[in-house]
Amino acid sequence: MSYSDGRLNLGTLRGVPSVVGPHGVGASPNDKKSKNKFVRGKKKSIFENYMSKEDVSEGLKRGTLIQGVLRINPKKFHEAFIPSPDGDRDIFIDGIVARNRALNGDLVVVKLLPEEQWKVIKPESSDKETEGAYESDLPEEICGSHLQQSLKGHKDSPDVIIEAQFDDSDSEDGRGNTQNVLVDGIKKLSVSVHEKGETDAGAPSAKVESTSMAQDTSASPERSLQRSAKVVYIVEKKHSRAATGFIKLLADKNSELFRKYALFSPSDHRVPRIYVPLKDCPQDFMTRPKDYANTLFICRIVDWKEDSNFALGQLAKSLGQAGEIEPETEGILTEYGVDFSDFSSEVLECLPQNLPWTIPPEEFSKRRDLRKDCIFTIDPSTARDLDDALSCKLLADGNTYEVGVHIADVSYFVPEGSELDQVAAQRATSVYLVQKVIPMLPRALCEELCSLNPMTDKLTFSVIWTLTSEGKILSEWFGRTIICSCTKLSYEHAQSMIESPTKTIPEQELPPISAEHTVEEVHQAILNLHRIAKELRKQRFLDGALRLDQLKLAFTLDYETGLPQGCHIYEYRDSNKLVEEFMLLANMAVAHKIYRAYPERALLRRHPPPQTKMLNDLEEFCDQMGLSMDFTSSGALNKSITEIFGDDKYSLARKEVLTSMCSRPMQMALYFCSGMLQDQEQFRHYALNVPLYTHFTSPIRRFADVMVHRLLAATLGYRAVPDVEPSVLQKQADHCNDRRMAAKRVHELSTSLFFAILVKESGPLESEAMVMGVLNQAFDVLVLRYGVQKRIYCNALPLRSHHFRKVGKKPVLTLVWDPEDMEQEPVQQVITIFSLVEVVLRAEAAALKYSAILKRPGTEDLLGQQDKEECDSDHDHEQED
Repeated sequence: MSYSDGRLNLGTLRGVPSVVGPHGVGASPNDKKSKNKFVRGKKKSIFENYMSKEDVSEGLKRGTLIQGVLRINPKKFHEAFIPSPDGDRDIFIDGIVARNRALNGDLVVVKLLPEEQWKVIKPESSDKETEGAYESDLPEEICGSHLQQSLKGHKDSPDVIIEAQFDDSDSEDGRGNTQNVLVDGIKKLSVSVHEKGETDAGAPSAKVESTSMAQDTSASPERSLQRSAKVVYIVEKKHSRAATGFIKLLADKNSELFRKYALFSPSDHRVPRIYVPLKDCPQDFMTRPKDYANTLFICRIVDWKEDSNFALGQLAKSLGQAGEIEPETEGILTEYGVDFSDFSSEVLECLPQNLPWTIPPEEFSKRRDLRKDCIFTIDPSTARDLDDALSCKLLADGNTYEVGVHIADVSYFVPEGSELDQVAAQRATSVYLVQKVIPMLPRALCEELCSLNPMTDKLTFSVIWTLTSEGKILSEWFGRTIICSCTKLSYEHAQSMIESPTKTIPEQELPPISAEHTVEEVHQAILNLHRIAKELRKQRFLDGALRLDQLKLAFTLDYETGLPQGCHIYEYRDSNKLVEEFMLLANMAVAHKIYRAYPERALLRRHPPPQTKMLNDLEEFCDQMGLSMDFTSSGALNKSITEIFGDDKYSLARKEVLTSMCSRPMQMALYFCSGMLQDQEQFRHYALNVPLYTHFTSPIRRFADVMVHRLLAATLGYRAVPDVEPSVLQKQADHCNDRRMAAKRVHELSTSLFFAILVKESGPLESEAMVMGVLNQAFDVLVLRYGVQKRIYCNALPLRSHHFRKVGKKPVLTLVWDPEDMEQEPVQQVITIFSLVEVVLRAEAAALKYSAILKRPGTEDLLGQQDKEECDSDHDHEQED
């Protein structure tokens, strides 16, 4: 889309080259002939009418139409895609007209265009460009805990969050407008934070080829076309139709529109510009528009007709100044449809009113009493919603252990069909921001009634096993219980116990422990759990599990201002792994239990295998780079990543880059109702490599777990068999999937926001970085100290020249730096994939924008200035503290 002075230029017509710049994609804003043409024809329909529901249904049955979720490319927002049903290359949707008013995330139906209108993929172009709209979709089961500063992480989602921590672009979306600014006389490109090197709309990418994991398609004529389509129907408007952005006056003061509307420009350029009534704007906006140039507003789209270039919207509210934490945060929450309002009085009335609440006497006769057992929680130090506890005691034979996972019995406090139940189902998940949590349930439940706080009797649902020290399961028991946690350990406490197996930990270094138990008893239980967890983990990976660990940031915040003071890469240690293994074990055990009881109505979680086309591209890329990788299964991939590199700093950095690349073909894990899938092979969880999996261990923050608790209760005879059709359960599962993905995006955007503020307040920040991809005028890097991915453009550097070439099939970019002293010779720097370089992250003039600038190479040889084959992988590289 190309906008100019409140008028729309429809660009990217077939056969007409696109121009990408600050005005968008399409005809040049100075093309008056083009502008006038569209003004004169504005009553003519721009978009096609949607097909009827009946015709769509018939077309889907016949296979002439295809349904899928629309993804709009954050770095080239005129490009959109839906997944191909056969797992091949995505189906391409070119331009706003073909998108037919659908927005990112909408479930749409498309019709393929004639083959002569399909996208031609140039041989030198990377296939990454043809699937370029991916955001972070990986299930947390592959990547480990979903971490947040000072908040409880996702302990049982152990093995994946794969897209880059800040792309999202996967920080989900590269939110701001890319701008060209002059800094020190050098043209620099400001890019917003993202995970996979994706840039915002407006980046000069029309000439920049996609990152080279390149395919030589000239030898494969059948692969040189990408199927292209147009949207003919929107099945479900999953996008919230809300956006944050800025308002300004229309340029043509003599037009009739000028007296009625202002122009709203969304920060997310995948959302169209919107006409908003002037009556919605501040009273003095017409006379003092510049006073609002930096004010963030929320706007909601209310209509977008076939004959209208722009959507019509309503300003919902003014958020405050752009670049400040709370206005930006509220904007993120609103855009992703997160309900952060206070709970209503009707909801709160569902909670016990006589506080402090005590367990009713009749519950003791219905539950197994475990209050005398040594049971404890292990969580982040500042966590307040404690929904899982552990226990481990050596049995009389001296060889086996009784291990328990005890989960807060949230379903006891959430009556099915109540106002509380309905709100929790709608929210579906707690949303974790860097600075706070938006809870799924009222805080009285999250932090008091349900939370397994120490030295307080609590209602729980437990899975208890008899295990050998090698992790072999001899028996298992499920049931409702009552526990009294003896202490609240942090991961740091548990880690210190693991690292000091024979040392007595001083009581003053630990939290209070109830009088019925001793420090030594807790310490020994931790050591026993650790020993068993190591065996479970070892066996899990021998059985073919996959883990893709990505760098994750944790922040330290100023207590008074809330601003980030610093950040560090979170270290995932043995104490985290201990908890993870037993949460996984419980989730798998419950999945089998409920599926055996209710094969048509079990709520399970599946993880489809990677997308075939992207995985094949990655395999070819690895072959070109001389990397011996086996992609035949999740276990083979895990073994390859684990064993291919050494332990020196350079090898570990290459492993981080390769892990990020391997994350791209991965798909989302999904909740589903077992009765809605006929092929049980589709039940499988690819990353965990298990036939059945579900979520049981976090009911305080995930509604799916509450549903699973109810199914398990029915399985055990505690309640009636659930009277719900599989199709209804599937709709609930779909909603949980949607809200879970939204929560993930919001978390990533919150992390992105805080990191951008840190760069602004504390920058410039220096770090080593490793090259992830090479283009003809730019290259992508993983900034190792912070785990962010950025794109560095040659035109942002003081270069005399730069030259792109292929050495074999490997892309090489040679940079020729202007000498600092005119008497010196120019310095050449060779950029290849896996080059190690020094970068500086520097705030830009625009709010919350920062760029990565390549440091001029010094006289000493940096490892990154050598070609990969010439590198000594055992060379120890200095890295900043």
